[in-house]
Amino acid sequence: MVSMGQMNHRVRLFATLRERAGADSIEIDLADGATASDAMAEVARCAGLGDLFERLPVRLAVNRIYAAPEMELNPGDELALVPPISGGSAPHAVVTERPLSLETVTAEVAGPRAGAIVTFQGVTREVSRLDYEAYAEMAEQKMTAILSECVSRHQLEGAAAEHRIGAVPLGEPGVIVAASAPHREEAFAGAREAIDRIKAEAPVWKREIPAGGPPEWVEGTPAPLESASSPVGGLDEPDSACGPTPGVNRVPT
Repeated sequence: MVSMGQMNHRVRLFATLRERAGADSIEIDLADGATASDAMAEVARCAGLGDLFERLPVRLAVNRIYAAPEMELNPGDELALVPPISGGSAPHAVVTERPLSLETVTAEVAGPRAGAIVTFQGVTREVSRLDYEAYAEMAEQKMTAILSECVSRHQLEGAAAEHRIGAVPLGEPGVIVAASAPHREEAFAGAREAIDRIKAEAPVWKREIPAGGPPEWVEGTPAPLESASSPVGGLDEPDSACGPTPGVNRVPT
């Protein structure tokens, strides 16, 4: 029985944490307003995992999203402690001038546990070609982050994306996304979120080249604002003699 002012949580354990605790989950009581950091401390105390926490970068997932230490918990939250992930390389995210291959992207997410693989191709239509331009380094970084979050949120086996830049003729793909999971529901949800967010957040622009008309940039939406804890290394303050940089909205594919 949980007293007033307390929350009871079941915390799932995996891999080395599960073996050390001798169980796949542990129940803990926390005061109202407790944080992710409080939960980890209580699990360490109750299950004797403190030494592992000191040696391993263990993360707490709250409702299938990695939580910041200061995140406040709520009754009914799904909690899990996640030790370092085997083979935890970043998802495949590439911006390239070469033609895209569905087979290549699909192979990045295939595996023995992948019972379902969902792919999406964004193909040039109605015009002779599309010209894509990108802030390639930032686009790859953003795509990697999006795919990583999709893997965590939808419990995917893998996620991958490639975006083409330069001229993409009629009928050829400009972007391909693939997601795999043990079951189709998670794979569909992961692929849908991945392509929707890549279109909304990755700095990629496109210009339509009609067969008999003038080229025209496709109207887009303003890029989402994000907090930056520190400036990117190597970037200096702009010289006062420099003119303004023309503003360009990021364009969805």
